Amino acid sequence: MAATLCVKLLPKQGWLPLTQSVRHGSKAVTRHKRPMHILKQKLMAVTKYIPPAPLAPPGAYPSKSKKVQEDNPLMLVMKRDLKKVFRECKMIAVVQNSACNAEDMLILKHRLYKHDISVKFFSNQVVRSFLNDSIYSNMAPLFIGPTVLIVSKEPKAKEMLRTLRASPQMTLLGACIENTLLSAQGVVNFSKLPSVSVVRGELVGGLTMLTSRTASMLQHHPAHLSALLQQYVKQQSSDDSAEGAPKAEEAT
Repeated sequence: MAATLCVKLLPKQGWLPLTQSVRHGSKAVTRHKRPMHILKQKLMAVTKYIPPAPLAPPGAYPSKSKKVQEDNPLMLVMKRDLKKVFRECKMIAVVQNSACNAEDMLILKHRLYKHDISVKFFSNQVVRSFLNDSIYSNMAPLFIGPTVLIVSKEPKAKEMLRTLRASPQMTLLGACIENTLLSAQGVVNFSKLPSVSVVRGELVGGLTMLTSRTASMLQHHPAHLSALLQQYVKQQSSDDSAEGAPKAEEAT
């Protein structure tokens, strides 16, 4: 009887209970990560490591020493003509063309031609290509937008300005007069100067006046000395004649 009860009460091998009660001893997580201070964030952003850019393999880019684009024959011819203009003309003015029609341009050319002034048309690409390799490189900023060149073999700024007043579409930007770069106001001031013949006449008159004054100063002392000597001789001759007259009376 006792053995039968013991066999019934002992658990069978490999038997597991249907339910198990597990007790969790962990607590709820109440701590969170503190946010970083704003100054520290800025410091971390400034001191962040930036890796250098990878170098391009050799031959990936064209060499700077080689010219990328060669000038075409038409551009070479226009650059040769432009070089001739700068070599032969003493006045080269840059004028901006603000929507001037063909008829007004023809009238302007005719008025300028009366004073031996010509109008030349060159593209800005050709002009800049020529100026970059010449002594006139400072004129390159003037060639922006539609521009024309007004040239003459003699500096005739006064006639050019008088003609441009009748064409409000043409605005003077600057000029190169006798290898001197001038602004628009500088050209106006240059036109107010007297002509070369007048300046030469004034120079010759001033030099003549100085030389004549120098000659008169050099002749002043000898002339004064000569006048004094002549006065002394006259006085001596008058004294001698006065002494000779009493002696002649005594003798009689």
